[in-house]
Amino acid sequence: MASSSMIPPSHATEFLTAHGWGGAEIAPLAGDASFRRYFRVRHGDRVAVLMDAPPPHEDPRPFVAVAEWLNGLGLSAPALLARDLDRGLLLLSDLGNDRFREHLDGAPERERELYELATDLLVELHRHAPMSGLPSHGLSEWLTELELFVDWYCPAVGIEVDRASYRAAWEELLAPVAGDGLGPVTVLRDYHAENIMLIGGRTGVTHLGLLDFQDALAGHPAYDLCSVLEDARRDVSPGIERAMLERYKAASDSPELFERAYWALAAQRNTRILGVFTRLWKRDGKPGYRRFQRRMWGLLERDLAQPALEAVRDWFAANVPEQARIAPWLEAE
Repeated sequence: MASSSMIPPSHATEFLTAHGWGGAEIAPLAGDASFRRYFRVRHGDRVAVLMDAPPPHEDPRPFVAVAEWLNGLGLSAPALLARDLDRGLLLLSDLGNDRFREHLDGAPERERELYELATDLLVELHRHAPMSGLPSHGLSEWLTELELFVDWYCPAVGIEVDRASYRAAWEELLAPVAGDGLGPVTVLRDYHAENIMLIGGRTGVTHLGLLDFQDALAGHPAYDLCSVLEDARRDVSPGIERAMLERYKAASDSPELFERAYWALAAQRNTRILGVFTRLWKRDGKPGYRRFQRRMWGLLERDLAQPALEAVRDWFAANVPEQARIAPWLEAE
């Protein structure tokens, strides 16, 4: 039986009836870290997905705009079948059940092939100017996001840190990346194995169905590659990461600048996520996110080992002892 949090809103039946889906079966599909919920809708031989993005917590308009833009590029995002934006309801084409993450669990021999497709999709996306109207994702935003670590993670594990030197070290690392001239492009922001579907009957990059892109930004092309290769929820081997980084660099006009940006933004993203997952636990009552923290530290330390990250690496060595990185999360696994 579905929990009360996965019961469709009372106005969903009215919405579906108004758009030719009256009498359809509605079954829980998924929720996520936001207030959004998803339901699979069946009516005879037709299947669709109902997104409930309830106002005032959520606004479905960004999802609609980005989905239509991605489909206009020839990529595979859900098609909009019906919408009630004021009540936060969308009826979407169903991209199926074959998710990248679970597919690789059952077919690990396809790992390189599918990560090559995921990398090639970004190369294709980045051939285009960013979607108009997207918020900026540059140095100011990167530094603001990094405050999540000192605001949430550090208090949660009982340490006090030098915030001024934290910001200074990150600014030293990230300012050259912000000014390297490689962007902006459309950054999907949550591009990883649990937000990619495999669509039967489609080939090339269109084989990959895109989800959870409503927070898209205009930013650096390295960011989404970091997201998919340093995945918070799935282990990706250093060998695959290196091969895909080289694959993207081969399509780049500035491979050395791209590599520098990749490791800097991977470290920025992983540090931010350590803070986000702690906030989800402490503020939002979602302790399950604690189980990802050891993986996040492993990824961050892989990034910090890069020579260009010495200033940030030294800050972590001076401020975040080993027991504050691993010990708090052992019992959550």
